[in-house]
Amino acid sequence: MKDKKPVKADDTGSVALKKAAADVRELGDSIFVRDYVVDCNVGVYAEEQGVTQKVRFTVEARLDKDVFSVEDQMAEVPSYADIIDMIVALARGGHINLVETFAERIAAQVLADRRVVAVRVVLEKLERGPLRGVEIIRPATRAAAREFGRG
Repeated sequence: MKDKKPVKADDTGSVALKKAAADVRELGDSIFVRDYVVDCNVGVYAEEQGVTQKVRFTVEARLDKDVFSVEDQMAEVPSYADIIDMIVALARGGHINLVETFAERIAAQVLADRRVVAVRVVLEKLERGPLRGVEIIRPATRAAAREFGRG
């Protein structure tokens, strides 16, 4: 077997390498934030108004199959740090009545990055009774559900 020389990626080489790698990929990668707990002002019931409660977030974003790093640069892929920042910003943005609304806002912001083709958002209220919450997949299609093993 011949030794291969390391390939030095330049702009042309990077494009060719990325195209070749994308051609053999059938699924996109995922980025995720799991079990991230934030104090939130969320809830429709009287006892949930004006107080915070711990909410656990799991957000998984499926990337287009052509989105992955070749140059080892953060700009090549969406960042899970952006998802964390978004959750915190929404949590600090004032009271939200429904966890469903909270999940929809997260999903919409994640999908605003055109490199993301589908997103799964799970919110779980950790206080005031039994564990409860919501899970959504957006876009709400059978294909998106299959991306997350639900179709």
